[in-house]
Order: sequence, then C-alpha cells, then structure tokens
Amino acid sequence: MYLLIPSAGIGKRMGSDRNKLLLKVRSQPIIAWTLLAAEAASAISWIGIISQPTDWPDLKAIIADLKLTKPVEFIHGGATRQESVYNGLQALPAGAQQVLIHDGARCLATPDLLNSCAQAIRHCPGLIAAVAVKDTIKVVDENGIIQSTPDRKQLWAAQTPQGFDVQLLKQCHAEGVLKGWEVTDDAALFEKCGIEVRIVQGEETNLKVTTPQDLAIAEFILSSRE
Repeated sequence: MYLLIPSAGIGKRMGSDRNKLLLKVRSQPIIAWTLLAAEAASAISWIGIISQPTDWPDLKAIIADLKLTKPVEFIHGGATRQESVYNGLQALPAGAQQVLIHDGARCLATPDLLNSCAQAIRHCPGLIAAVAVKDTIKVVDENGIIQSTPDRKQLWAAQTPQGFDVQLLKQCHAEGVLKGWEVTDDAALFEKCGIEVRIVQGEETNLKVTTPQDLAIAEFILSSRE
C-alpha cells in the first residue's frame, strides 16, 4: 500500500514559525512518530512525504536517524493541503491503485489503524478513519445563536488515514481544480463528485497535534504506551 503524508504546513496555532512537525514530543520530532507507525505497519510498502523543499534537509536527517527500511520519496508541497495532495497523487508510482493519505500531525495513529485502513480500501472506492461524536453538537449562526442540534448518532469526527482508489481521486482533484472547489479533506471531493465514502473505526487517541496543549496530550499518550 502507498502512503502519502501531507506535511507542508506551518504551525501558526502552535505558535511556531517553522513546520510544526519538526517540533519534538518525547525527544522525537512529531513527524518521526508518524513515520515509525508507517514503518511498523506491514501493509505499507512506500511512503511519500509532501513538504516544502526548505524542510527536506531536516526531514532527511530524521529519516536517517530512524533507519527506515521502506522507500521514502519527497514531494513538493503546495500552498494548501488540497494542492499538496494533488502533487502527491502525481508523484505516486505508476502501478499505484489505492493510496492512504495520513496527516503527519496525527502522530499517534497506530500501525494497526494503518493496516486496517489498507485492508478496507481494497473493497471500496473511498474511506476515512473516524470516531463517533460523544458531545452534543450545536449549529450556531454568525451571531453565536444556536440554530439547531443535530442527532449525534449520525455524527462522526473525521480522522486520517483516508483511503481512496487512485484514479478516482485524481479525477476528483482534477474536477476540483476545474470548478474551484476548496475542501479540507479528500473525502469531501469524493462527496462532491457523488462517490461513496465509508467509515472505518478510528482511534480515540488519534488526535491531530495542533496546539501546545495537544503536544502535552501526545506526550502523555506516548508515555502511557511505553
């Protein structure tokens, strides 16, 4: 299975002026934990890191330290996540039929989750890892006034990995470029194109490290696993 890791952003909410994935948690850069999970996942055979070239020297040093055995390719990141994934799709090896896309900031995803998504995508056009919402969700207008309370039984919090048929995802990205769609994940492109996306059970600990508080939580979870 081919794995693309979008890693081109700057950690503004982290209060950082550099790629937040280079910040450390438990003495390892955030991206290192993501790569270690990919290395340990038996289904993953190829890794593409989508990032800005200015980060490549740091990322290459991290990979050398980790002594990864799987091939890793560096792919030029775009101005948005959507553009970065588009670039990543073009860089996949010619024989790639399915792909997993996993945010580098979700450094707590386990090899088991990567493997289960890799297995499931062989039997459907698209999927996302997700967990059922526990909180009551309110829909609020621009003035902060509650408009409705959706049934949380139908609400799931999207995570990554997200998995797709490569050709279908390329077609959806091309249509997105043509029509000027701006989306926050690739599943939304499938939805706009009317293609089915299924849910794979995610992990409660699979949080996205975005703020300094998330770093502290990640530190605790990793310590607990050890």
